[in-house]
Amino acid sequence: MKAPMLALLAALSLAACAPPPASNPAPNAASNSATPPSTSSAAEAPGPATTPASAPSPDDPSPAPAPADRAPIVQSNNAFAASLWGVLRAQPAHSGNLAVSPASITLALAMTFGGARGETAAEMKRVLHFDASADDIMRSAGELQRGWNTGKGPTILRTTNRLFGEITYTFEKPFLDATQRSFGAPLEPVDFVKNYERARQHINGWAQKQTQDRIKDLIPPNGVNETTRLALVNAVYFKANWGSPFEVSKTRPSPFHLTSTDKKDVPTMNREGVYRFAEQGRVRVLEMPYEGKDTSMVLLLPDAVDGLPALEQSLTAAELDRYIEAMTPELVTVSLPKFQVNPPSSIRLRETLETLGMRLAFDIRSADFTGIANPQKTRDRLYVSEVFHKAFVELDEKGTEAAAATAVVMARDSGLPPKPKVFRADHPFLFVLRDTKTGMILFMGRVADPSSR
Repeated sequence: MKAPMLALLAALSLAACAPPPASNPAPNAASNSATPPSTSSAAEAPGPATTPASAPSPDDPSPAPAPADRAPIVQSNNAFAASLWGVLRAQPAHSGNLAVSPASITLALAMTFGGARGETAAEMKRVLHFDASADDIMRSAGELQRGWNTGKGPTILRTTNRLFGEITYTFEKPFLDATQRSFGAPLEPVDFVKNYERARQHINGWAQKQTQDRIKDLIPPNGVNETTRLALVNAVYFKANWGSPFEVSKTRPSPFHLTSTDKKDVPTMNREGVYRFAEQGRVRVLEMPYEGKDTSMVLLLPDAVDGLPALEQSLTAAELDRYIEAMTPELVTVSLPKFQVNPPSSIRLRETLETLGMRLAFDIRSADFTGIANPQKTRDRLYVSEVFHKAFVELDEKGTEAAAATAVVMARDSGLPPKPKVFRADHPFLFVLRDTKTGMILFMGRVADPSSR
């Protein structure tokens, strides 16, 4: 298995206000016009990454556009990522290791935003930091995803979307056309009314397939029921090799300080090389690029063992940009623990999104998604019942032989070797995986205990 590997997705479930009558309704025309998804390769999970003939210099990631030049969806996603993290980090249920994909959540909610109307749309726009019309947001999202899905480099970055809709329910054709056009998201009819458990298992099976079996049981038992009318699902799958891999022989047990008084030995990778690095106040910042230079992982390490809460509290999209822009190539001695974040259950995001101000979407009486479906009976109108999110990330030493061959070309052109900077991640830290071509935050997480999942 190549390292690191990342698989993520978000599911959003919409329900009608009340179940339909017991009589068998006739199939609807709009649903019939949206045929089940094709089996084209774009919707399938990607295969293993190929090995390039050579690997890039580790201190030369692709330059990201300046914040002002980023696509609307990228600007919105990064601001939303910081807001989302600000709420999640403080919740007692998420006090340990934590991983989320702002990109996956943004894309799933952007599909939903396309059918929101009135104050429901206004609230979603504020919370998601959208600064453009729904059409422009969907167009920007589509362009971004097409770039990922058609990339030819050594890194695999793929996103797939699908709508799972109740077979007897009528959806608005303009919405179906827009999600198909911008997100490549076909409508697949399922029977929530008569067999919601089978529908749940089917959706989870699709998600598991798209993420190479990394995401299982995305929607938990009772996550859907007979009132569910639509599940909008986004899956993001990432797999890449380090631009400069760690040697397995240099991995050894080292102390990791869980708190100022508690520590444990964990497998820790070690290498010295040229990386973009910065010391900003009491925070050390390191960027580790992947092969192909189009993606990288940025590590944020507070100087103090117990300094992570303060770092998280102050983190904004602008502050993260400042950290990234401050980094310059330096010779760095890196010590980084191997870790895996593989939570047993999905995160329920309803409470978090309501805290951020997205309340009407979840209100059974006031939600307005008439752009998705506009039934005559008020009780059949849609509201968001829950947003489920689950992430998997695994990080270790492995890379390709070709990448290892280029990692040795790191000496500076001077008489004496410079004294290396030190980045020793031996206490809790944050990491951010980003698309360096666009500046988009794909994934962010916290490692509080490398030995725990």
